[in-house]
Amino acid sequence: MKQEQWTNPNNVLISPRFTYSMSKTKFTKEQYIQWFKTMMQTRRFEEKSAQMYGQQKIKGFCHLYIGQEALTAGMMTAITKEDSVITAYRDHGHALAMGSTSNEVMAELFGKATGVTKGKGGSMHMFDVKNNFYGGHGIVGAQIPLGAGLAFAEKYKGTKNINVCFFGDGAVRQGALHEAFNMAMLWKIPVIFICENNEYAMGTSVSRTTNVLDIYKIGAAYEMPSFQVDGMKCETVHDAISEAAERARAGEGPTFLEIKTYRYRGHSMSDPASYRTKDELNSYKDIDPIETTRKTILEKNYATEEELEAIEDEIIEEVNASVKFAEESPLPDASELYTNVYVEDDYPFIFD
Repeated sequence: MKQEQWTNPNNVLISPRFTYSMSKTKFTKEQYIQWFKTMMQTRRFEEKSAQMYGQQKIKGFCHLYIGQEALTAGMMTAITKEDSVITAYRDHGHALAMGSTSNEVMAELFGKATGVTKGKGGSMHMFDVKNNFYGGHGIVGAQIPLGAGLAFAEKYKGTKNINVCFFGDGAVRQGALHEAFNMAMLWKIPVIFICENNEYAMGTSVSRTTNVLDIYKIGAAYEMPSFQVDGMKCETVHDAISEAAERARAGEGPTFLEIKTYRYRGHSMSDPASYRTKDELNSYKDIDPIETTRKTILEKNYATEEELEAIEDEIIEEVNASVKFAEESPLPDASELYTNVYVEDDYPFIFD
């Protein structure tokens, strides 16, 4: 963790901030294997999703998580099953990491009744309450105040649970973020705000949308603990989220993490990503989180190459099976248009 001193124009110290770029934590064999499995499941699932989209078996928008897998993998070893997660529309990886099955997520992409939201949410609106995953939100930045609300509910009930709220770098310009940041700090709400900075808001680079290129510094306006994190390493992601979770559970309030990552594909399946160079893309593939984790596992003798290949083969089989499951599942019944819309069955403003 690298310390950086922030000062105002009069050179008065505002607050020290840190950058998570290296980890000194000693991680276990089990953690490394879990990271490998989590990332590999998401990678192979997303690759298969792209293939199914190309065959027009998946319709509409489809935003892939390829390249960003270390964020959800590192998170899962840093939080508990009782904690909740909410995110934007690049959400397949989050749903899988939180416990939704490949069958449920693939069926949802196919719009089938066996999908995680009964085929009514699709790619952008995964939702799995049983695993404390609250979406999947298509409106840019909409999930930010909702994440603060989920965390406030835990504070109100007196639990030690937290919410992890993800959003992209494009959402940082939304007013809802600043309103949520202000209230979260004022009330010391147990939420971790995470900006998944993959350097592009759709096809527009961060440098073309803001004068604040180090996005984490925005948190200084609210005196919120704010950190920049290397998002291509599970280790640094785990460290940053683990420390933020500890502060939240202790009643110290929110943390803002700008986790620097990169998506290998375009913004969505319809985006050819012609706004970036092959050299830029390859520079990130050289530090691919799956491959660096694989290398560490082998160097530490936590598993053999054959054992890792067996894990990968099992995941590929699981993902292939999810396609068969989705294809054979039924479409939602027309009556589903009226379910899960209102809480009250006899809501007075529904007319026959």
